[in-house]
Amino acid sequence: MALDTHRLLADARRLVVPAAVLLAVLGVVLYGMAPPGGKEAAVGDPACAASQALARKLGPFARGEVASMSLAKASHPLPALGFANEAGAAVTLADFKGRTVLLNLWATWCLPCRKEMPALDRLQGTRGSDRFSVVTINIDTAKLDRVKAFWTETNIASLTFYADSAAETFQALKQAGKALGLPTTILVGPDGCEIGTMAGPAQWDSKDALALIDAAQG
Repeated sequence: MALDTHRLLADARRLVVPAAVLLAVLGVVLYGMAPPGGKEAAVGDPACAASQALARKLGPFARGEVASMSLAKASHPLPALGFANEAGAAVTLADFKGRTVLLNLWATWCLPCRKEMPALDRLQGTRGSDRFSVVTINIDTAKLDRVKAFWTETNIASLTFYADSAAETFQALKQAGKALGLPTTILVGPDGCEIGTMAGPAQWDSKDALALIDAAQG
């Protein structure tokens, strides 16, 4: 039986047109929706306007060793974080308000944490001031003698020892969506709000890191 070529082509056209119309409609719907992280989602706390402006400014500096720094699209205050100093006295993140803080959570069982600690110590040694502080919080919950041993063996000289043996700081940041693992480092503005967050280690005394920290203060 001979094929009716014209009829087949006409049938094909009737199938293609509705499909094209459907795709067009879907395109309008999908592009009309606000994606996660879009303008509707990227609304920060008005109290964090200064940190939000810094986050925008630091875009060109998140490169090289600190390319993994995720700068805040919508800056918010960090949770109230409490920990202790070497003498056991209570300290809070709010105690550092008024200065830029590089907040770092670490543990002795975390090999990347151990590796980056000397660089964090050197960063505090070269950039620490009344305007900037590196605040490292140890969250080991067992065998706490190993923490002090590591601190001594690594010759940490510039950092102040802070610890949270209940790991409540990590849990608070995890619930806020700011910490998934260790190390976690958060750049905090003088207003106590997030500027940027990094998951994983970095060479914090590198040229790239120093440029980022200097730009955050300038």
